[in-house]
Amino acid sequence: MDPERLEEMARDPRFISGVYNYCDRWCERCALTSRCMNYAIGQEEAGDSRSRDVENEAFWDKLHETFEATMERVEEQIEEMDFDFDEEELEEGIREQEEIREAAQSQSCSRTARRYVDLVDNWLTLNEGLLDDQSNKAESSARPDSPGVEPSDDAAGIRDCIEIIRWYQPQIWVKLCRAASGAIRARLEDIESFQEDADGSAKVALIGIERSIAAWGTLLNRFPDHEDAIFSLATLKRLLRQVEAAFPNARAFRRPGFDTEEA
Repeated sequence: MDPERLEEMARDPRFISGVYNYCDRWCERCALTSRCMNYAIGQEEAGDSRSRDVENEAFWDKLHETFEATMERVEEQIEEMDFDFDEEELEEGIREQEEIREAAQSQSCSRTARRYVDLVDNWLTLNEGLLDDQSNKAESSARPDSPGVEPSDDAAGIRDCIEIIRWYQPQIWVKLCRAASGAIRARLEDIESFQEDADGSAKVALIGIERSIAAWGTLLNRFPDHEDAIFSLATLKRLLRQVEAAFPNARAFRRPGFDTEEA
């Protein structure tokens, strides 16, 4: 996008600053797309697929040229400054990053979220024909003398539940790992903004957990014989308690636009 156009959009008062920082990235289901600059940029840049392919190819070609020019410039500056990379410091930094990542993934809520990912994968694999079966049943049971009733209404509701479950399935784990990493950094470096960011990420995870619980509950009510769904539901309820214990300030975190009043 043209830099001048980007600056113009940044000054537009209809956009909420930072609204996209703590969202669930589900633009199709979001109530604030009209206030989100990221979404507006994506809409402006989305055009005819063929022309977009041409633009994308030109973009990557241009980026490759920039990469080569940057490498040459960096090498020249390194020689001029007689700059020497400290390999030990670099390796230590990499080790520290890896240790934080491993520590974040080993947290109880992260492990439970990872377990939930596997449970959902297994359930979806075992019940991949559920939606088709329900559509067939709804269609066969529909009566011509029932005005306003569509044969696919029930199946559409089930489709929504499965879509919700699928959307949040990986995101919960990702957000909790990010939250755990932020909390660890906050303790190590004593920087308050890291903990605030961790609480924001944890809140997004909590919202995903609650919406997933509602979706699983709807499926279980519709299919009481699918007792295997209980494992995913019970895991989420356990995860909810773990996240609230690990991030007691998460629910109080105010997400721009979603939890604040914007003009």
